[in-house]
Amino acid sequence: MKYPENITAISALQPDLMGFIFYQKSKRYVGDDFSNHTLQHMPGNIKKTGVFVNETNERILEIYKYYQLDFVQLHGNETSIQCRALSKKNIPVIKAFQVDDVFDFDELTPYQKVCSYFLFDTKTDQNGGSGKTFNWQMLDRYSLHIPFILSGGIGVDNIDDALQLHHPMLYGLDINSKLETDPGVKSPEGCKTIIQKIRNYESI
Repeated sequence: MKYPENITAISALQPDLMGFIFYQKSKRYVGDDFSNHTLQHMPGNIKKTGVFVNETNERILEIYKYYQLDFVQLHGNETSIQCRALSKKNIPVIKAFQVDDVFDFDELTPYQKVCSYFLFDTKTDQNGGSGKTFNWQMLDRYSLHIPFILSGGIGVDNIDDALQLHHPMLYGLDINSKLETDPGVKSPEGCKTIIQKIRNYESI
């Protein structure tokens, strides 16, 4: 998310978290002059999440404080040591990992005590936003105790399949490129459909 009118429109649908990308090489980068005015007028129950890729902790902390974020999502090659340094400053960390058919979930063990959530995305040459899914059966191999967010190619066409996943550590679904009309612009209609399906499923 990066455009005020679109942020306001999607906020009205009450997603649990909303992401803002502070990675300059991303086509969804919020921009150098991104104002915090819109964020401060979002409903307080929506958690504001800053997304970073291989950024310094000093810069992350600066942005976290300025925009009054609730989470930081690290989507690069950040180490557990970097995550620990952030968590010691009481910054909740979501650490993203790119998953393919040979991914070893045991490698995440050092991150368990220093992250609030993991995010599992599809492994590509990009840092996310590919619109592609990975083999969700891989999630059966995940046995750690940190809740995870499922990402990668989730949209209106496959949300019903995603809702059939019953892993005990599945915390939420990350929806991005499949609901975009342009990079960083989310379709209110598509988002409404997705959110209604999730809310209806949760109420069953």
